[in-house]
Amino acid sequence: MKKEIQIKNQVDELARVNQFIEEIGEELCLDMELQMNLNLVMEEMVSNIIFYAYPKEKEATIELLAECDGKELTFVLSDRGKEFDPTMKEDADPNINPMDREIGGMGIYIVKNIMNEVTYQRLEGKNLLTMKKEIR
Repeated sequence: MKKEIQIKNQVDELARVNQFIEEIGEELCLDMELQMNLNLVMEEMVSNIIFYAYPKEKEATIELLAECDGKELTFVLSDRGKEFDPTMKEDADPNINPMDREIGGMGIYIVKNIMNEVTYQRLEGKNLLTMKKEIR
């Protein structure tokens, strides 16, 4: 299986990302918990791009590629926004009261804990975030 979606860097496009994940879940017969976790991961990472990768009012395209070999589901999220490697961000401490915690970082922490592998590359002006999840 190989699927790809291109979206604009606008919040209302998150609904299309959700639909994309649902279609993959149905095609691969993924259980609802895994599908919800994958949706959370993609929503977190795509939101980060929408809110932080580009100057306000700059329209851009975000690409999400999904591939599955039957054992592992791989997502590659790419954009041409400012360089940011979420894998280098120090993990948020989940034991700190949310009211006392600095804003940001929890989403990346959640992604790292849901996915089996998360890697980042900057190639030819593109951010490439690869996230892998074992499914069988």
